[in-house]
Amino acid sequence: MRLRDVTNLLLLAALWGGSFLFMRIGAGPFGAIPMAGLRTGIAALVLVALLAARGGTAEMRVAPGALLIMGLLNSAIPFALFGFAALSLKAGFSAILNATAPFWGALVAFAWLGDRITMLRVFGLMVGFSGVVVLVWGKLDFGAGGTGPAILAALGATLLYGISANYARRKLAGTGALANSAGSQLAAALVLLPFTVAYWPAVMPGVLPWLAVVAMAVLSTALAYVIYFRLIASVGATRAITVTFLIPVTGMFWGWVFLAEAVTWNMAAGTVVILLGTALTTGLIGARTTSV
Repeated sequence: MRLRDVTNLLLLAALWGGSFLFMRIGAGPFGAIPMAGLRTGIAALVLVALLAARGGTAEMRVAPGALLIMGLLNSAIPFALFGFAALSLKAGFSAILNATAPFWGALVAFAWLGDRITMLRVFGLMVGFSGVVVLVWGKLDFGAGGTGPAILAALGATLLYGISANYARRKLAGTGALANSAGSQLAAALVLLPFTVAYWPAVMPGVLPWLAVVAMAVLSTALAYVIYFRLIASVGATRAITVTFLIPVTGMFWGWVFLAEAVTWNMAAGTVVILLGTALTTGLIGARTTSV
């Protein structure tokens, strides 16, 4: 890759890793659903304005139903789930769980779309699952104040990312990437609007939570999408998806720098194993072998 592509890849990882820091700051004062509503609403304004400047808003009207479903599966519900998780999970921990998204995407493609899967990828699924076990070992506490529900919420969000990626591949193949993002964010914002109003916090959040949510919407959502699509156009989807391997690192780094979050042994070990499993499952590493 060229230096510009490497720079964009690192910037994208920093932006997406930063979203977990921003969620950790904003989740408590705003609540999971209002934070998700603000994130999608502000991101939609930025992306629709950018799409309008390019004269592409008509693209959003080609498949409105599919964009609505995409907005639910890829933004509205997972953003709210990760917001709920951020109430009790460290930013770095959530970022590691997010790295399972391509892992779930490959599994959904096999189960739903009938994609061929090699024995090596089956092994990758087992490795990735074992990495999740290492990461959450001793943390699945469903008692009062336990982190079990938050962990399941985060994993549920990544499963929805895997489903939505395959849904987009099947239903939105003819829609431009920017139109897809703008339309799905707008749909998500509209769906979340009544819930955002209903669950709006009784006490207005302070300046820092507002800054965190705006930064998450503008930088970690709208700008990140633009950079991601630019990377796909420049180096291809397979190389662009390698950003997944950097997000846990940047997520843990931002949590350590700004929130003084410690990096535990199971976080480090879980990260390595999950990313290895993801690389094998998605075919980023490994030779072709017998398919099943």
